[in-house]
Amino acid sequence: MKILFLNYEYPPLGGGAANATHYILREFSRMEGVEVHLVTSGMGRRYEEEHIGGSVFVHRLPIGKAKEDIHSQSLRDIAVYSFRAFFFSWQLLAKAKKTGQPFEKTIAFFGVPCGALALFFRSYFNLPYVVSLRGSDVPGYSEKYATLYIFFAPLIRLIWKKAAAVVPNSKGLALLAAQTSPRQAFTIIPNGVDTESFAPDANREHDGYFRILVVSRLTPRKGIRYLIAALAELRPTNEKIELWIVGDGEERAFLEQTARECGVTDVVKFFGAVPHEHLSRYYGLGDVFCLPSLNEGMSNTVLEALSAGLPIVATVTGGTEELVTEGENGFFVRHKSPGDIAAKLSLLLCDENLRAQMGEASRKRALAMSWKAVAEKFLAELQGVEKK
Repeated sequence: MKILFLNYEYPPLGGGAANATHYILREFSRMEGVEVHLVTSGMGRRYEEEHIGGSVFVHRLPIGKAKEDIHSQSLRDIAVYSFRAFFFSWQLLAKAKKTGQPFEKTIAFFGVPCGALALFFRSYFNLPYVVSLRGSDVPGYSEKYATLYIFFAPLIRLIWKKAAAVVPNSKGLALLAAQTSPRQAFTIIPNGVDTESFAPDANREHDGYFRILVVSRLTPRKGIRYLIAALAELRPTNEKIELWIVGDGEERAFLEQTARECGVTDVVKFFGAVPHEHLSRYYGLGDVFCLPSLNEGMSNTVLEALSAGLPIVATVTGGTEELVTEGENGFFVRHKSPGDIAAKLSLLLCDENLRAQMGEASRKRALAMSWKAVAEKFLAELQGVEKK
């Protein structure tokens, strides 16, 4: 099967959807009879191509991306990608058809813009497509795009309607999507996790510090400001406590100011953007993973924390409910509630045995998930539909 894969994010650009694409392509490269071409954004000024194995091709299109902001894509970035991806993919599809080796199916990550491109190619090249919903492409997901959702809602419904399958990455995201298109059928394929790269650190030497870890883009939606405020509540009675913030983004300066105002700058450590292949070190040194997000799809960082054997403290949002069982491998906290975050973290801070039990439960849950299974599910969706 020859597959066109569309996603404007791919490492080092982007976040969860980029990493998911990376792992899915790795698994596709190990499957016989599968050839995949990813059309994505690039950092440089020129077109770049790389291969994964002998059957996966990554086409990086230059979009004039600023190097200082690689973890989020502006509307300009998306617009430039859409324009260049349309013409590049058209030429790729036309050439393949002319040589008698046509593409057969399309996977589009994000309904807009990639789903819109897939819809167009469906009409002109008879390519059935699967659209994977990742979060911000679903109306109602992000306050930042509230006005755009109103404008794009009719197009989004059309993209979903014409797709061979619409695949949210969590039950929560599927429920949100159903508010836009109640009659639409959804097939949920959760994100996977690399349980080999992210594993408990058996050789860790404990220095007596309780380290709260968050790995995330630094944006208002992640709710990290409330975690910093919670730390200020815990600090007076707990000298050996630290908050490690791994990631970068538009809210970093605000969060640094918040730490100063809360009097916790000495115990809040900002590590900035860390290459994905180096993240396992930070998970290995954490005692609990906290993500008080206001909205999520299926968080890759929560999955990685599970795999690393960490208890989870998080809000009830998106796919988190599918990854955390209250009291078993973590705790849920109320949105925008530093007091509730502090209370739940305190339970773990004071009970090392509870941390160990929850960490083991997290690891066990992660082992039941894999990127191989995710790739196979996407392939099954493509195989189950025939060209019309």
